[in-house]
Parts: sequence; C-alpha cells; structure tokens
Amino acid sequence: MNSSLLLRKMMRARRQRLDAEYRRDAALSASRRLMSLPRFLAAERVAFYLTANGELDPLPALEQANAMGKQCYLPVLHPVGHKRLWFAAWKPGDALRMNRYDIAEPLWTASSLIKPWALDMVVVPLVAFDTTGGRMGMGGGYYDRSFAWRSQRRYWKGPLLVGYGYELQKIKHVSMQPWDVPMDVVVTENTLYMR
Repeated sequence: MNSSLLLRKMMRARRQRLDAEYRRDAALSASRRLMSLPRFLAAERVAFYLTANGELDPLPALEQANAMGKQCYLPVLHPVGHKRLWFAAWKPGDALRMNRYDIAEPLWTASSLIKPWALDMVVVPLVAFDTTGGRMGMGGGYYDRSFAWRSQRRYWKGPLLVGYGYELQKIKHVSMQPWDVPMDVVVTENTLYMR
C-alpha cells in the first residue's frame, strides 16, 4: 500500500474513533471559529458539505449561516464535467438524494446551481492537513479540479477555501502535487490556521 493510501486509512480511522459527545462539541467549537472570520461575516454565498465517514460536521455553521440570511450551498457531482463539483442551493429541511458514492446531495435544478467561482467561501472536508494550507482529501480530486483555475489567477482567487477538520488530523507536512489546491484557512475545534 502506498504511503498516501496508508495515511488516509490511518487518519480516517483516527477520526472514526472519536466519541459522539466529542464530535458534537468539536462541531460547535469549529462553527464558532469559522463564524469569527471577517470573510465569513461578509460572505453572501457560502458552500458547506454534509458530513460522511466521521468528518468534522459543519452543520452547526450551515444552520447559523442560514439564520443570518446567507445563501448556503452543498456540493453536487457535476452532471457532465468529469470529477468536478457544482454547488446547489440548500437549507436545513430541504430534500436530499444519495449520489453514486452514497453521499447526500440536494435535489437540484439548473436554476439552483452555482459555479465554484461565484461563491464567496467554500468549507472543504479533509482527511489530513498541515499548517501551511496543505490538504489531503479522499483522493478523488473533485475539489482540486473544481478550483484548479485559482492557480492561474494572480490577484483575484475567487472564494476563500476553508479546510475543515479535527485537530488530530494535523500532520507535519502534506505532500502537495502541482494540481493540488491549497486551503486559505484551516479551521479545527481548537484553532484557525491561516496561510
């Protein structure tokens, strides 16, 4: 097994061992940290994700964003783009369906979709991270492909990318490939890491 697969397996197992009370408290703490970001307060269109496989749950932050009148979105598999994401409007209580990976996503229509560059902030799940914005995801490259255009921008980089994970997912160094898109900020239950 190669080292990145082994690391993914180890980090996923580590977060799976967290008990329900810790997960709940961590989600609330991370939500408060996310909402302390000036860019969050100014954002109108914020994308989140729904937790799967023991990920840090951004639902408390999504619920608060919705209560603040922000437009909230969730990722959906791009209907034609290979391994890319678009984002669909969603608020708590709206219908969901399971996609081909058994991950819940909104029922969407063309008018409810938004392209990645039209968002103000995107909360991104992670398997591991480092303090310089390095992110290891699940390995499919969906977020990297969806935000690859940022590497060609010198000034305007589009939405603030916020990695979201438990402190125990921090490692010394994430080995980044040229196509990997770094996070601007990483939020954990304990702190904020700004790049």
